[in-house]
Amino acid sequence: KSLSMKILLFPLYLLSLPYGGVVRLRAFLYSAGILKTKRLPCPVISIGNMTVGGTGKTPLVTTLAKGLMERGVSMAILSRGYKGKNAPDPVVSDGQNIFLSPEESGDEPCLLSQSLKGVPVLVGKDRFASAKVALQRFKIQGFLLDDGFQHLQLHRDLNILLIDSRIGFGDYHLLPRGILREPLTEIRRAHLILLTKVEDLEGARPLENELHRRHPSAPIFHSHYEPLGLIGPEGIWEAPLSLKGKKVFALSGIANPDSFTSLLKNCGMEIVKEAIYPDHHRYAEKDLALIREKSRGTDRVVTTEKDMLKLKNFDLGNLSLRAFCIELKIWEEEEFYKRVMEIFQTKSY
Repeated sequence: KSLSMKILLFPLYLLSLPYGGVVRLRAFLYSAGILKTKRLPCPVISIGNMTVGGTGKTPLVTTLAKGLMERGVSMAILSRGYKGKNAPDPVVSDGQNIFLSPEESGDEPCLLSQSLKGVPVLVGKDRFASAKVALQRFKIQGFLLDDGFQHLQLHRDLNILLIDSRIGFGDYHLLPRGILREPLTEIRRAHLILLTKVEDLEGARPLENELHRRHPSAPIFHSHYEPLGLIGPEGIWEAPLSLKGKKVFALSGIANPDSFTSLLKNCGMEIVKEAIYPDHHRYAEKDLALIREKSRGTDRVVTTEKDMLKLKNFDLGNLSLRAFCIELKIWEEEEFYKRVMEIFQTKSY
């Protein structure tokens, strides 16, 4: 970086020092047993990351919940419900019916509830309390902890750490100077590591080598996103390549919009216009008016599943809106699930 950029970023670096001190102290207090970790009477699998931005936590929770169901293991999902209102009841979905809106539960829990039939989804800052409610109401064998790597209050039997293979750890600085939520020494809490957005194994080798140095005992797996198709607000389904060569207006309010547009381009769409909103953006009528105006002359407005949840509640009129549906695929699927299933076979409760 240039000297002028370093000078501009220096105040953020100074702010990252007390932030890092607090994070380290908290981790020490839990590891020393001064702050107590609560344990549930069944296995808990945590899915989380060490960086801000979209590493693919929600797609992995979806894939993992489906994979465990196929293997005869019934799970419930515990989410914090980021930016959701404090609902009186933590149950977003009982696996069949959805009780809370995206505004009440947060975007990701509502999306998970829509994607997963037969899997209860609960929200709340106190995930132990949410889990107790789930155990009283549902027949489940374990929990998936969404965005749980930093949620040290709850004991987990398997800690899955997600790392975006394209950006790794950024420039290795803590927040707010960089993208790290914790010092890299905390990688040692991970039981296994999953690299996301891997296009080829060779490209991921340098990051893998670094991870092996930092945490030699953690097995490393690889994953990528696979397009499933496009779906309209009324449930109209189109094949992923149906918009090949079409002029597209790309619309997103997610943590990593570049990953989204890259997937659209890989399916042959021609992105002629784009609107990027902040992650968890709450759309308003003025946004819809701007989207209508800017999307003139395009064949489709293509957005994410998360954004579609919020947009379909508006009167879309003649806006040709489609959500781009993806699925996270694990390259070493058999070995990955072998590791996951071990906690149900070896843990006694």
